[in-house]
This record gives sequence, structure tokens and C-alpha cells, in this order.
Amino acid sequence: MSQARFDVLGIGNAIVDVIAHTEDDFLIANHLAKGSMRLIDEAEAERLYAAMGPATIISGGSAANTTVGVASLGGRAAFIGKIRKDPVGDVFSHDIKAVGVAFATPRADEGPATARSFILVTPDGERTMNTYLGAGQLLTPDDIDEEMVAAATITYLEGYLWDPPDAKEAFRKAAAIAHRAERKVALTLSDSFCVDRYRDEFRDLLKTGAVDIVFANEHELKSLYVTSDFDSAVRALRDDGTFGIVTRSEQGSVVVTRDETHAIAAHPIETLVDTTGAGDLFAAGFLHGLSHGADYATCARLGALSAAEIIQHIGARPQVSLKDLAAEAGLIL
Repeated sequence: MSQARFDVLGIGNAIVDVIAHTEDDFLIANHLAKGSMRLIDEAEAERLYAAMGPATIISGGSAANTTVGVASLGGRAAFIGKIRKDPVGDVFSHDIKAVGVAFATPRADEGPATARSFILVTPDGERTMNTYLGAGQLLTPDDIDEEMVAAATITYLEGYLWDPPDAKEAFRKAAAIAHRAERKVALTLSDSFCVDRYRDEFRDLLKTGAVDIVFANEHELKSLYVTSDFDSAVRALRDDGTFGIVTRSEQGSVVVTRDETHAIAAHPIETLVDTTGAGDLFAAGFLHGLSHGADYATCARLGALSAAEIIQHIGARPQVSLKDLAAEAGLIL
């Protein structure tokens, strides 16, 4: 196996986030399930944008956020995701390259606009996402850079991008390339509604070894195994034989292997502002640690620290150097 050029390669939706604070009444009036992620068309995107309050516009996308987090920790990161040649695509491309993430996916000349996610944040910090996937849906196997995948220690796949058939095949292609190069493949389940749509397919990815590492929050794990009991879900994950990392908000995280379970506390925060990107940045910290050979507890602490930084401000990209925060916390790799 040749030396890796990247620590983490993320593959997912290239999205620009439009974030606004709102009240629960707005969610109710617009028939939005609090804490959910729903897919919307371009017409609904325009309607919602007109109805929501003042917004902050920041590049996002789950796997893209994770790669930005890895770069902020001092890691070598790359991203594959589809955008169009339009102003929103210009913003996304600039932002991800500016922080040192390698991004060279060919842009679409025509078709749907670059994706946008309208994120409504209620006073309790919970986020409700309304996502127009646009050009992100156009990712195909041809967009997978074989050399880039083979050169990454871990390829990280975003469950949100499991909807389009071509993107699904792109994922399968990337996983096969990674394994041929003796690299690891990770998957984030992304959302409990996403799990509901593809439960059997996700379980098959775990059971067949197409995915080596799975990230989930507590709700997603329970949905995957159709149970309301967390311990039962953990046992089922262990029985599937997949290395799993489960986040539990203020209760911290649980690392699950075939033989043991490690519970790691959450990193303390001063004020909860916005939970957008918490899981993405937890994955960034964990994967950064894992790609550098850190033990599981250290990986989880790096994840918790990274998530703690994100939830104390608006937006899912770090506002300070995560590498510096890690050094202050004694988490130097």
C-alpha cells in the first residue's frame, strides 16, 4: 500500500447553507417537523427563502463540512461533490479551497442550480433543514477520481447522497476503489428519515463489509435497527460486525467494536447556539485522529472538541483553528 496523500476524502452534496433564526410557531405554520431534513424543489426553495427571516449564507454540505474540519485540525483533506457553473457554485468552490481542501470535481454547464439548504434554528439550538439538492444530484461514477480515492486513508461517504441512483453508484465505485487500495471506507447515516428510506440498503453495506466505519447519532441508530431502546441498537450494531461511532448530544459518544464499547463524555460548552454541523465536525475530529493512528478515546475527544466549537456559533464551518483548540486541550497527535 502506497503512502496516503490525503487523510480523509469526503464525497457528498456540495451545498451552500442559508441559515436563519426562527420560532417554533414558524415551523408549525409551515408544516415543518422540528429537527428533520426534508428535500424540496426549486419552487419551494424560493417560497421558503422569501418567508424566512434575515439569513446568514455559509458554504455547507455534510461531508464537505467534515473535510473542512479535518483541514482545520491540520489534516490533509479532499472533497468530491457536484456544483454548477453559477454564482452559488462560485461561493462553494472558493470557500472549500480557501481552507486548504482539495476540490477539483468538474462543474456542470447546465441543468439544476448549485444546491442550497435552508436551515431554520429555533431558540433551543435545534435545526430544521429544507434542502434543494440541485446540481448535487448530478454526481455520477465518472466524477469519482480514482487516483484521489486510492490516495486517501479514509473515504467518507455522506448518506444524504444515497437518493440519486447515479450518486449511489458513484459511492459503490469509490468504496471498491478504496478497498482495492487497502484503504478504509466510512459512512455517515446523515438523518433518521434518510435511514427510513434506505434501511435495508444501509444494513447491507454494513453486513457485506462495503463500509468499514459507520457514524450515526442515537436517533439514526435506533431507526436503523427499528428499536426505541438504545442498548438494543448498540447490540445489533455489534452483531453486524461494523465499527460504529454513535453521538448522543450532551451525553457524549459511544464507540462500538465487535468486542467492546467505549463511552466518551461530551466536551463542555458555554452557550448552545446552533447544532448545525455538530455531527459533521464530530466525524472530522474522529476521522482525523483515526487517520493518524490515535486510540479510540482520543479520536472521540477530538470529535467532541470539534463539535463543541461548531455548536457555539452560527454555521457549520469552524470559526477558529481546531488544531489550536486541540493543542490547548492536550490532544496533540
